[in-house]
Amino acid sequence: MSTVAPTAPEGGGARSVVRGVGEVFITLGLVILLFVVYEVYVTDIFSAAKQREATSALDDRWGTPADPERVERFDGLDEGAGFAKMFIPTFGADYSFTILEGITEKTLEIGPGHYPDTAYPGEPGNFAVAGHRVGKGAPFNDIDLLNSCDAIVVETRYNWFVYRVLPKADEVADWAGTRAADPRCVGVSPLGAPYDKVVGQRIVSPGQGEVVAPVPGLPGAENSVGEQVTLMTLTTCHPRFSDRERLIVHAVMVKQWEKDPNNPGALPPELKETV
Repeated sequence: MSTVAPTAPEGGGARSVVRGVGEVFITLGLVILLFVVYEVYVTDIFSAAKQREATSALDDRWGTPADPERVERFDGLDEGAGFAKMFIPTFGADYSFTILEGITEKTLEIGPGHYPDTAYPGEPGNFAVAGHRVGKGAPFNDIDLLNSCDAIVVETRYNWFVYRVLPKADEVADWAGTRAADPRCVGVSPLGAPYDKVVGQRIVSPGQGEVVAPVPGLPGAENSVGEQVTLMTLTTCHPRFSDRERLIVHAVMVKQWEKDPNNPGALPPELKETV
C-alpha cells in the first residue's frame, strides 16, 4: 500500500512568522512592564530606606551640643549630606523629606537635592532644590498640584522657614482683587522688576538652568539688585515618565520661626495647614 505525505497547511509559514513576532512583542511587553514596576515601585522602597538613614543621621547631628550662638552653618557640606527638612502641609502630615547637598543621581536617589552655589534656607537669593517625580522616592511627584500661597516649610537646626508659592501667571493681573484677601497669602504678591517674570509655576526646557539663578531667568541680574528677594525653587522632570521638560515651582519666604531651646517640640502653625 502506498502512502501519501501530508500536505502542509496553506499559509502555515506565514502563521509561524506572525506567531513568532507576537511572542517577541509579548516578551518585550513583559520586560517593559517589569522595568516600569521596578522604576516606579521597587526603587521607591530602596529610596525610602536611604531617606530614613539620611534623616536619622541628620537627627543625630542636630542632637549634638548646640552652637552657643545658635548660628546656622552650611559651609563645607559634603555631597549627599543632609542639612534640612522639607514639609508641604497640603500634601499631608506625613510629607517630610530630608534635603541633601548636591544633585548627582546618587544623591537624588536618597531624596531632594540642593543645587550647589545657590542660597541656603533663609538666605537672600534662590534656595533651589531638585527631586524625582516618578520612582526613587518621588518626592516631587505632585508638585504640579501646588497652588499659589501653599506653604513649603523648611526646618534647619535652629529655625523654621516658611515659603509660599508665588502667584501663577494667570493670577498676576487680578491678584489684588482675588487671592490677596486670603489670610494664607499674607506676604505673597507678584514681584516687581527684575523679578516680574518669576511666577509660581512654569514649564521650561532642560537647558534653562537660569531658573535657579538668584533672580530666576536673569543670571547676573543679582549684581544690580539692592536687596535680593529670598526665594525657594523646586525643579523636577515633566511630564511624568519623561525628562523632556522641567516643571518649576517658585516660592517666596514670608516668615521665619526661631526654635525655642526651652521648648524644642514647638512647631510652626503652618504645619497644620490643609488643602
